[in-house]
Parts: sequence; C-alpha cells; structure tokens
Amino acid sequence: MKLKPQPILLAEDNPYDAELTIQALKENAILNPIIHVSDGAEVLNYLYQTESYQGKKTTKPILILLDLKMPKIDGLEVLEKLKQDLNFQPIPIIMLTSSKEEIDLIQSYKNGANAYVVKPVDFDNFVDAVKIVGHFWCIVNEPPPLNKSDWDNAKKH
Repeated sequence: MKLKPQPILLAEDNPYDAELTIQALKENAILNPIIHVSDGAEVLNYLYQTESYQGKKTTKPILILLDLKMPKIDGLEVLEKLKQDLNFQPIPIIMLTSSKEEIDLIQSYKNGANAYVVKPVDFDNFVDAVKIVGHFWCIVNEPPPLNKSDWDNAKKH
C-alpha cells in the first residue's frame, strides 16, 4: 500500500506570495499536498486542531514554510512555540520571509528555525528559491519520524 505524501504547511499572509510559492513547488514536481494558512494563529489552530480545525482530521506536515511578519501571531512566536513542543519539534521549519533584518535572522535561528530564506523580489529568483527549498526538504532530505513515540524512543548514541 502506497502512503499518501505528508502535506507542506505554508503560512503566508500575502496571497500573491502564497500563490507563487504553491506554483513553484508544483513546478518542481513536489507531490505533497500544500495546506495554505494566512496567519500564525491559523498555523497553531491547524496543528493543535482547535477553532476551525477542531474535530477535523489533520495530518502532521512534513515541512512548514513560515512567513515572519504575519497578523495575529507572528512567525517568530509560532516557531518558538512549535520548537518547544515535543510533538512538533522534529518538523523542519523554514522561515520564508522578505525581512533581511539581522535581528530577525538571529532570532529565527535562536527559536529553532531549520533555515532562513529571504524572498527574492525578482519573480524568477523567487520561484527558483522556492523550488530549491521544496526540492531539498521534500525530496533530498530524509525527514525525521514525525510520530512522537518514535521520536521519544530513539536511542541516544
């Protein structure tokens, strides 16, 4: 039985950037379903199955693409919360942002980001950057087990 690919959770409040990101991933043969949410609160609602996601079966994402500056709860707060939660700690979180501020870069890595990608202004460069991120994290990278018990039971060497 072939397993359905785990989704990519895209947190992006700019509809244009979200559509470009989704298109770039699809053009790179990324077969994972893409769940698009538009703010940090919705990321947490999806993952913790609260509010509009309460009672719905959600699948833990293989990757989270997280914008930094979002309404309600910003990306740094979401990142910090998820990396402190053993249920979500193993999920790679890529900050995909237009911020070139050094403080944002430093704080993202301090909060546990796996990568920090500045969105290029140029359309073609933006598409290329997203393709590279998607290809690496969804095809090349070997993801950790996302089952908490597998994560907790891994032997330390």
